[in-house]
Amino acid sequence: MLPSHTPSPAPDATVIRTGRRGAMTGLSCSVLLIALGAAGAIGAVVVATGNQKGESNPAGYAGLVLMLLLGALGVFLFIANWANRRARVLVDATGLWVENGKHRNVIPWQGLAGVGLYWSRFGRQTVYSLELFPTGPIDRDDPVLWTLVRDEEPLHPDLPRLRHRLPFPAPCRQELVSAVQQYVPHLWLGESERAQGHVGQPDVKGHRERTHGRRH
Repeated sequence: MLPSHTPSPAPDATVIRTGRRGAMTGLSCSVLLIALGAAGAIGAVVVATGNQKGESNPAGYAGLVLMLLLGALGVFLFIANWANRRARVLVDATGLWVENGKHRNVIPWQGLAGVGLYWSRFGRQTVYSLELFPTGPIDRDDPVLWTLVRDEEPLHPDLPRLRHRLPFPAPCRQELVSAVQQYVPHLWLGESERAQGHVGQPDVKGHRERTHGRRH
């Protein structure tokens, strides 16, 4: 439940439920990993009780350990995707609103020099992110937006290195791009293919140092 004093987007804002769509894919993958982990756990019990068929070998033990690790990863991903299921993005004439289910903040259009789309390949999948380049300084430790801040080479030399990068599920691409182009077509910078893993990671260490370990 968002606090009553939280600024709100327009009633007719375009609502894109990024968390729900991402969770649909993420949860299916995590369930598969959990199933592998469960099979590994059953196998480990069988080996421990001496009821396996044939003799055990190092490769078999290694396989069971790998399955257990994959199962643990599946549990972690399941929890993360479930917690993020309420995340959504709203687009209106004011800007792009980012909501994580508990907090919300806006990146106003008037403070941007441009908006573009990055994409990269990850196996057979395509990973997308919206790049929002500011005209001035941004708060690297904003309670809602700090995980989106990236410091990298910009699309053009006249754009800043520091920007907000908003990853989003592939099914949201057309809806999100259309919403941005509807309100600020003059800011649209187009699309650019990047190297695999372009989304990167937020500056967790720097954030903790700047905020003295306070959690947001």
